Amino acid sequence: MSEEASIPSARGAVDLSSLSSHQLQATDADAGTQQATWTMQLDEASFQQFVALSQRVPAIVSLGSPRVQVSVDLDTALKQLVDARAGSLVLGLVDAEAYPQIAQAFQAQQIPLVVALVNGQPVPLFQGPAATDQIEQVFGQLHQLAVQQGLSGTVPPFAGQAEAQPALPPLHQKAVDAIDEGDYAAAEAAYLEALNEKPNDHEAQVGLYQVRLLSRTQNLDLNQARAAAAANPDDLAAQLDVADLDVVGGHVEDAFARLVSLIARLADEDRERVRRRLIELYAVIGNNDPRVAASRQKLARVLF
Repeated sequence: MSEEASIPSARGAVDLSSLSSHQLQATDADAGTQQATWTMQLDEASFQQFVALSQRVPAIVSLGSPRVQVSVDLDTALKQLVDARAGSLVLGLVDAEAYPQIAQAFQAQQIPLVVALVNGQPVPLFQGPAATDQIEQVFGQLHQLAVQQGLSGTVPPFAGQAEAQPALPPLHQKAVDAIDEGDYAAAEAAYLEALNEKPNDHEAQVGLYQVRLLSRTQNLDLNQARAAAAANPDDLAAQLDVADLDVVGGHVEDAFARLVSLIARLADEDRERVRRRLIELYAVIGNNDPRVAASRQKLARVLF
């Protein structure tokens, strides 16, 4: 895997039609336990139904072998990170030696190989070992691609029970439902209504910032945005676009550094505009996040 993986466009679907549909089975390690998991072992019988899940959320396929330690370590990391996302991603583990037909479908030349399926289309992620932070960055980019293609919901776990969540207030639920449908304008309206009823509703405020971020980035192309920002360093809109995309893609520190540096060069209304965007992005990431705390210190030095 390269130092920083990129997500190509989802093109060139492989022929998966020869693999039959069957009931999904959870991994043996999770069977009979109560801890929720969105990870499963795949065979030729269960693979096609797993592919069908990619119409709802990104479906990640890890082609490896239990006899190769690099594969075992990678699958352990992938499982932890996928399960932590509570159904916004699913993971299928394939023993490429036991099921070579699946490996051939992805034209795998060596293992481990990790590929995502988005709306049935393969999206190569990385090959070989990967550190946790690298996987997180790739997952962030994959989430961005999924949102652009209208996949922003979740699916139930394959095994175990997800931790019960308290019911959302009606307007919050209305916003979440709208996000799942890709209707960001309706979601924003619901959060604004909630804030009108309760101005100190922190969850609604953060939700509003999140949905605005999704709305701003849904039609942006990362490469085009970066090129525009590099060519026009004083173009505020271009710089803000790249910062938004960096947050969505998991490059949080890069986004914060870009905006703090920009604020240092600005004055008056332009400075305030960028500062407000940065505060919104702080809230999206979470004010207790150490990256936010570090950036706030740098912002304070610039402002005062």
